[in-house]
Amino acid sequence: MTELLATDPATLALITAVLLLAGAVKGVVGLGLPTVTLALLTATVGLEAAIAVMLLPSLVTNIWQAVVGGALGAVMRRLWAFLLALIIGVLAASGASAVIATSTLTALLGVSIVLYGAIGLMTPPWPKPGKWEGPLSPVMGLATGVLTGMTGSFVMPAVPYLQALGLPRDRLVQAMGVTFLVATLALGVGLGGRGLLPDNLIVLSAMSVVPALVGMEIGRRVRSRLSEWRFRQVLFWALLLLGLWIVLKPWI
Repeated sequence: MTELLATDPATLALITAVLLLAGAVKGVVGLGLPTVTLALLTATVGLEAAIAVMLLPSLVTNIWQAVVGGALGAVMRRLWAFLLALIIGVLAASGASAVIATSTLTALLGVSIVLYGAIGLMTPPWPKPGKWEGPLSPVMGLATGVLTGMTGSFVMPAVPYLQALGLPRDRLVQAMGVTFLVATLALGVGLGGRGLLPDNLIVLSAMSVVPALVGMEIGRRVRSRLSEWRFRQVLFWALLLLGLWIVLKPWI
């Protein structure tokens, strides 16, 4: 299967198109590249291949997002416990595909995407953790890490938790970039250390960096002309429905 992915022109074209779209989404709203990539590729080429292809585009785009913003030190000081627990969770759970049925992990990914889409549509005023931030931060980090290790998606519950911290918009975007970067690095180490990253898929992942960056630039240009609220509504509805499709596909 992995050899076919690396040589099949239709699959290569599909991956290129998906990464262009995912990069454009990230360029407009500052997140969503891994989620869109996983949602679309899992429904077509399978979860394990989707995770492998997503890694390097996610890594490269999140390095930029994490570094730009001028508050990296402040973000690290506030989120160090969250990030450390996230790393532990990813490394502990990244071998899940070797012991848990892929169908189960795929369903879990679908559920997490549905929750992400539903929460994005509700956009509730998240209560600030206040005095509970100290003990809650590593709990949220560990939960995010475990889900990342099992499904490759690192938005839940990280993004709602970071939103609840009440960070200024630019610092929130940078905090998400740092979180996604750390999660991607940990996932790459966890999967690579267990031999779960076939060499040909690593090559595909490297090739996918270019369309992801092109998509980000397109998204950046679109952002100035498009209502971000309208775009987010379309995005979250699409993710919610696609997540439902991933969950229900085995029974349809």
